[in-house]
Amino acid sequence: MTAVTAEVRIEREGPLAWLIFDHEARRNAMRLEMWQSLPGLCAELEADDEVRVVILRGAGETAFVAGADISQFEESRVGPKAALYDEATAAGYGAIENLTKPTLAMIHGVCVGGGLAISFCADIRYSADDGRFALPPAKLGLGYGARATGKIVDLLGPAVTKEIVYTGNIYDAPTALRWGMVNHVVPKAELEDFVREQANIMATRAPLTQAATKLAVATHLSDPATRDYSAAEAAAKACFASDDYAEGVKSFMEKRAPAFKGR
Repeated sequence: MTAVTAEVRIEREGPLAWLIFDHEARRNAMRLEMWQSLPGLCAELEADDEVRVVILRGAGETAFVAGADISQFEESRVGPKAALYDEATAAGYGAIENLTKPTLAMIHGVCVGGGLAISFCADIRYSADDGRFALPPAKLGLGYGARATGKIVDLLGPAVTKEIVYTGNIYDAPTALRWGMVNHVVPKAELEDFVREQANIMATRAPLTQAATKLAVATHLSDPATRDYSAAEAAAKACFASDDYAEGVKSFMEKRAPAFKGR
């Protein structure tokens, strides 16, 4: 009997790293152990100076991530065990969001529930024209807390957030593009090449600038009551004191491509 794979794994490709959700038997639905593996994998990617861009994708060609694996719910999402499950998902989302490197979600097919939430943790989302998007908690009787809901509102606005949660309907890729769920929609056959091209462009740019921009955006979207711009401002100022800034100016004057080192 062939073992059923249910894991999150890393594949490296030069300056790119693919974070792959691999549970094809259930359209890459997330099991508890997959959530639990995310902090360690993201820490590994953060520490690897060779990795400039992280790309999230589902294994195969039919799904990004089809939410959580509901077959585990009776076992791990009721009673006292529910808190452990919720802690694992929160830690998984946070691990992706806290990566300082550019993160892209490459979406094809089904992207629903927890899968859509994972894609929202990425900086940028690119979808194939067969992308299908939904948040189905109202079909299951689940509740999304204020923090999780607020992240969706920040991206989509209150009215769209309410519609997709109230109905649980499935929306196509053009609708997702119109609502701002994704940045671009391309033909399915072209998606991987398109994402790889975009990622490779980003991999040639200044890492400190990208990290400072990521921090600035996160700071701007944080709670106004506790918002502190000091770290973001310091990160921006540090760019001007970096070797990369000197290299950027020098390469411009010499009319050549810069060789940024992230320092």
